[in-house]
Amino acid sequence: MSNQPKGEDKTQNFPEKVPGQVQDQQPGLEAEMDPQPVYIKEDYKGADKLRGKVALISGGDSGIGRAVAVHFAREGADVALIYTEQESQDADKTVQLIEAEGRRALKIAGDVRDATFCQGAVEQTVKELGGLNVLVNNAAVQYPQESLTDIDDEQLHKTFETNIYGYFYLARAALPHLKAGDTIVNTTSVTTYRGSPTLVDYASTKGAILGMTRSLAGQLAEKGIRVNGVAPGPIWTPLIPASFPKEKVAEFGQETPMKRPGQPAEVATCFVFLASDDSSYITGQVLHPNGGEVVGG
Repeated sequence: MSNQPKGEDKTQNFPEKVPGQVQDQQPGLEAEMDPQPVYIKEDYKGADKLRGKVALISGGDSGIGRAVAVHFAREGADVALIYTEQESQDADKTVQLIEAEGRRALKIAGDVRDATFCQGAVEQTVKELGGLNVLVNNAAVQYPQESLTDIDDEQLHKTFETNIYGYFYLARAALPHLKAGDTIVNTTSVTTYRGSPTLVDYASTKGAILGMTRSLAGQLAEKGIRVNGVAPGPIWTPLIPASFPKEKVAEFGQETPMKRPGQPAEVATCFVFLASDDSSYITGQVLHPNGGEVVGG
């Protein structure tokens, strides 16, 4: 039974503009954001869509990852979350939220750029939570640059190793434990479809995630394992104040037809749908919670 208080849907009351603010390093911290992101709609009712399942979420401590973790828990899943040591405060809060839903939570600190760590994270999840049914690849970094010549090798490697290598490492480690009916859900981005002049390396990794999603879906279809993606638009997460100057943060989301940033809670339901049997005839596809921007034809 959920202990989440009931009340007004904060996604509807959230300001259309957020105050300009910055955080001095990635990954950003949700605890330092003002206003705080909405991680679950207060009237969201679970329906046992993931009852008895175990999920592993990279970048599960905050932002979209936290929202997915809490929604999964409310739907009956036990959840393991991968985070970095700098994010321990956010991870502790997410564990509390999962446990408040009556589910088990497992924290795993480490770097998804390390294949050995990813293998160990999967093995730890299976050992401590009893299996693995849903892998959510979500961890990401982005470092805006005005020119391609400003993207040095260190940034290029970190962006690709975090945003796409980590997805490969975790999926490869997870596959021996997945069976028919299990799922992989990858977080890509609206930048996959329309590009981003100041995020050339980031957008490139998100495009690679789309290719991975479609290709792996075809490879695993006969085994009954589905692979899909979610391509969020501008969502109010710690990555935003940790990436952009405060004047850009103050305008965040204004370019969408809905004229506001989205909330993690408005993205997490896409993950619930793709992880559950509600999407049993869907694989190799991407959902687009992006405030109304039409992408991909």
